[in-house]
Amino acid sequence: MEFNESVLTQRVSDVKLPVAGKRKQWVTFHCERCKTVLGDSLDVCGEVRCMDSIMCMKVTNDVVISGELESGHKGEIANCIYSSLKCRSCGCAVGKVIHSAPLRLAVIRSTFLLHKANISCYILNSSSMVKASTLTFDLKPLRESINEVKRQCKAQFDQMTRIKSRLADMSITSESDK
Repeated sequence: MEFNESVLTQRVSDVKLPVAGKRKQWVTFHCERCKTVLGDSLDVCGEVRCMDSIMCMKVTNDVVISGELESGHKGEIANCIYSSLKCRSCGCAVGKVIHSAPLRLAVIRSTFLLHKANISCYILNSSSMVKASTLTFDLKPLRESINEVKRQCKAQFDQMTRIKSRLADMSITSESDK
């Protein structure tokens, strides 16, 4: 990799990497045109494949939300009211924020949707820059996460029960020794 005034000048294209959304790959999102940092994988809450967008809870101050509300008339954003997201440095359109949407899109209201076509990703583990379209940001279904937490809680409870039993046995033993 070569750097020119702290900007990555060489990139790797069409590399298939493990899922970034599972937190195995730490990623920063950059404007495709000027490479300004727009966000990171810590704030990713999923991917909207039909819109080819990454859902983020937060973005950097270098993402400007348009003050003008727009209305979608066709495609996936039909009947939606949204604001465009632009890169503060170069003015490139980088995504949308949906303010009002039909029930089928309720989950994406008020989240930042970064268009994969306009985003590059810097993968910290491998120090490489790739197109966002080469990565997926699917997260585990909530049911799987809940079951995992439930299993961990049960294991902790079982361990505490064993420790309590041992302490009780030690207490009885020490009292009988007196």
